[in-house]
Amino acid sequence: MITTINETNPAAAGTAGELPGNSRFQNALSRIPQATPPVWLMRQAGRYHRHYQDLRRQHSFMDLCKQPALAAQVALGPVLDFDFDAAILFSDLLFPLEALGIGLEYTDAGPRLAYNLDRNTLNRLREVDEAFPNLLFQGEAMRHTRRLIPSDKSLIGFVGGPWTLFVYAVAGTHKNAGKALEQIDLFPLFCEKLVPLLIQNIALQLENGAEVVMIFDTAAGEVSPGVFHAEVLPQLERLSERFPSRLGYYSKSTSREHLDHRSITDGKWAGVGIDHEWNLGEAFDLFPNGFIQGNFDQKLLLTSADELKRNLDAFLNPLLKHDRTGWVCGLGHGVLPGTPEENVRLFVKTVREVMQ
Repeated sequence: MITTINETNPAAAGTAGELPGNSRFQNALSRIPQATPPVWLMRQAGRYHRHYQDLRRQHSFMDLCKQPALAAQVALGPVLDFDFDAAILFSDLLFPLEALGIGLEYTDAGPRLAYNLDRNTLNRLREVDEAFPNLLFQGEAMRHTRRLIPSDKSLIGFVGGPWTLFVYAVAGTHKNAGKALEQIDLFPLFCEKLVPLLIQNIALQLENGAEVVMIFDTAAGEVSPGVFHAEVLPQLERLSERFPSRLGYYSKSTSREHLDHRSITDGKWAGVGIDHEWNLGEAFDLFPNGFIQGNFDQKLLLTSADELKRNLDAFLNPLLKHDRTGWVCGLGHGVLPGTPEENVRLFVKTVREVMQ
């Protein structure tokens, strides 16, 4: 069971004058060679974890995100329990849509927007100066989290990718890219307000303790490489050019054809995350200028301990002979609900034992 730590606990404060952060994670960001990679899993603070479940029984999901002290407690739990090298802001990628005035509630069936974006509702979006104050809670949550987690752990921020937020706004889910493609002419118009808001949101997180901010673009892998290059990448470039080497990018199901593009590989991005369909060794060769995050198949954490250990060894042993500078060890996607906690511990333990 997780012990709640008071924010005044000196164990979380670090030594005066020292910058907080995890040396393995910072080495990966700086591409300093090291044998043992940092371990950070997407969705490491979530439904599989008893610490989160206990908090969720007492508070709504919205409150866990929007009350900074609660958000920090959620982020802290898995770092203490599993000894991950980094924590990530506990929040949700849809809050910029709420800030723009689309409305947002969370139900047992998932998030629900007040209306869907179309040509008739586009003009209802708030201006950026009116929208941004609605995201200030994330800066406060970042500050709370940085104060609460041990000083030798790193802190990651995140925002949703422009295309994924567009798909949500149009379809009410990230799983209906077809409906978004039907109205793709609205995407640049939507981004006229969204991207400046994301820029302010990213700056807020960086100013309040994030060492890197991830762009989670869940729906981008649902479009063809041609559409990705023509429509999605130009908006991403607006972000990477504003924050060179401070942003990471991840999109589920994006292939080599999607990401093998100068705007991804030229060094403006801090790094990329890849899912389990990629060959990790090939990814190291393709992206020599930033970190690589991934990419063990998250479904294998649902298997027995013996099966998990066998698959982990098969995943890790070939990498012993490969230059793995910049590697942030993780999963192909997030930790799945129902994942046994003991398997998460086995994952972390095995990585550190094998990769010495």
